[in-house]
Amino acid sequence: MELNTEEIVKRLLENLSNSDYIRPADIPGIDLYMDQVTTFMDKELASTKRYPEDKILTKTMINNYAKNNLLPPPVKKKYSKEHILVLVFIYYFKNLLSIKDIETLLNPVTEKFFQSDLGFDLTSIYREVFESELEEIPNVQKDILSALERSGNRFQDAPETEREFLKLFSFICTLSFDVYIKKQLIERLIDEIPSPVPQKKKKS
Repeated sequence: MELNTEEIVKRLLENLSNSDYIRPADIPGIDLYMDQVTTFMDKELASTKRYPEDKILTKTMINNYAKNNLLPPPVKKKYSKEHILVLVFIYYFKNLLSIKDIETLLNPVTEKFFQSDLGFDLTSIYREVFESELEEIPNVQKDILSALERSGNRFQDAPETEREFLKLFSFICTLSFDVYIKKQLIERLIDEIPSPVPQKKKKS
């Protein structure tokens, strides 16, 4: 394949090897106002932007998440460390799932473990999930390199002037198919999550 494609993949995989996540200890120990939340998220997740002018989170986004029951409401306009953890989950989910699916997935977690006194809280869940994702990085790298190699061996009979583009097209299609299948699986699994039983109103 064209060197540019290989260089892009190599650079991304190197960044992936060095990637980390927002650790709970990195989050300020005090509650934050909205402006402080957006500033913190923009700084910590800057490396995930496609373009420098992209916004990680805006005030409108955060308000919509609260209105759509994705995010527990702030207390006196302030957001706790656990609010930040929920926002990180939402940030990654929103590129793949609908608002409704994110709500279905997150609500059981926030209802049981947000500001929990059970000894097992949202911070414990967050830390375990992201640690397990870091462990998956070598497998992801291997799959991407394998797809790149297979695509590089295709279209040997195509016109030479178009061959490199068609190899790139094949590589992108392979990656897209992988995402498509996994997205379908995620949606099917979310559909299996029981809907919450509406609570009956108490008679006055």
